[in-house]
Amino acid sequence: MSTASRVMDLPEERAWKLPSRGRVGMLSLIIGESALFTIFVVAYIFYIGKSLTGPTPAQVLEVPILGTICLLSSSFTIWRSEHAIEHGRMRAFAGWLAATILLGLIFMAGTAIEWHKLIVHDGLTIRTNLFGTTFYSLVGLHATHVVLGLSMLSVVLVLALLDRFPASQSERFAVIALYWHFVDVVWVVVFTVVYVIGR
Repeated sequence: MSTASRVMDLPEERAWKLPSRGRVGMLSLIIGESALFTIFVVAYIFYIGKSLTGPTPAQVLEVPILGTICLLSSSFTIWRSEHAIEHGRMRAFAGWLAATILLGLIFMAGTAIEWHKLIVHDGLTIRTNLFGTTFYSLVGLHATHVVLGLSMLSVVLVLALLDRFPASQSERFAVIALYWHFVDVVWVVVFTVVYVIGR
């Protein structure tokens, strides 16, 4: 049997194809962003307890339990929306996507309330001490990513409600969902460092 005929007899599932450009691009972005977050996390850990003036984390930080539950739950809802669009169930897709956005907005509202309390009532700003500088830098970096993710998800939801985001776009949505899962995983690290170790 010739080499050419052996190649032709290979099962179709073994044929190699290029990975999705969107997924590769998003994974590359996530790797770069992970490096950035690592720098901010290491800086926060390095400066724990080194502020010369107050307030200290133990004096002013409250554990954001509700916001954390909401943000981590949004990984489930976005997974459900991915599943729905893959199966062409566009109403379910829009519903789960709206739930994801709502959970993200609750998280951001909790962050805004926390920052208002820290700035107005506790006098902690980014210039107050090392704790303030590293806290707002790390938590603010994460909040910026949440806002970016919510913006992308909101655009998709509007397009879906206008019937302009068909099920054939499921691969593109999976790329956006990958970013949202990254934001959730980063929050687990930020939460642990700031509200568990840092207090």
